[in-house]
Amino acid sequence: MKYGYIGLGNLGKHLAASLRRAGFTVVVNDLHREAAQSLLDAGCIWADSPRALAEQVDCVITCLPSPAASNAVLTGPDGVLQGLRKGGTWIEMSTTDEREIKRVAAIAAERGVSTLECPVTGGVHLAAAGKITVLVGGEQVVFESHRAALQAMGGQIFYMGELGKASVIKVITNMLAFIHLVAAGEALMLAKRGGLDLAQAFHAIKASSGTSFVHETESQLVLNGSYNINFTMDLACKDLGFAYEYGRKFGVPLELAGLTEQIFRRGRSQYGGEAQSTQIVKLLEDALGTDLRAPGFPDELK
Repeated sequence: MKYGYIGLGNLGKHLAASLRRAGFTVVVNDLHREAAQSLLDAGCIWADSPRALAEQVDCVITCLPSPAASNAVLTGPDGVLQGLRKGGTWIEMSTTDEREIKRVAAIAAERGVSTLECPVTGGVHLAAAGKITVLVGGEQVVFESHRAALQAMGGQIFYMGELGKASVIKVITNMLAFIHLVAAGEALMLAKRGGLDLAQAFHAIKASSGTSFVHETESQLVLNGSYNINFTMDLACKDLGFAYEYGRKFGVPLELAGLTEQIFRRGRSQYGGEAQSTQIVKLLEDALGTDLRAPGFPDELK
């Protein structure tokens, strides 16, 4: 089976590379051809447009920064659905909204194209290692037909049910991650102001009941001072907005998520939409004039 991959950003380039390493034929496209160079060197094939890509493959995968970008790539005049054959599949690996994935999937179905949503979670470093978690929604028979490709890109794979369910759980996991990040920053600041050695405090928290995946990974980038998680404030605000919408839709009062969304909006206003999401901790550092640095931590997760 031949795959096309559109969107070669921080996540997409690693996921496409994992597909190629597993022996799949992979055709790639991005707004910036230079983003594909390492993939072309590894044997991937370039296509000049989403339509040209779709004409060469059985399945098109998208990993894009917003639902609007996915919609344009799929339904535009030179889009995927103009080129993908009847019986093909579209796999959406972007973080999107439940309503939006169903809306575009309905357009695809009219063209005889099946849809899977397969957002990923765990961080860019796990994507690079082919160990990122994949969350799947859609018809099970379609999932099974692409299981080998998903296994090539990811570690644990969770089938969440019908289309839309994976979008909901992905937003939930991101919501938790952002809450944990704000909490981890406050905990580290307490440790610093309390006169503790920050490196030792990090390891003590990691070995305690108060640890979290976010503390064990992103706190290291705060302590290094790079904040380099390869995930932006804009994306964080987008995902927290989705979570808050789900709270209204499902009748769940998301008090912590609502507060966290406001903190991230303040962080975006302070540092810009392209700033690293981990810089949300810098709001507290700047407010108190106290940095959270300790030796021995990496500038990027491996």
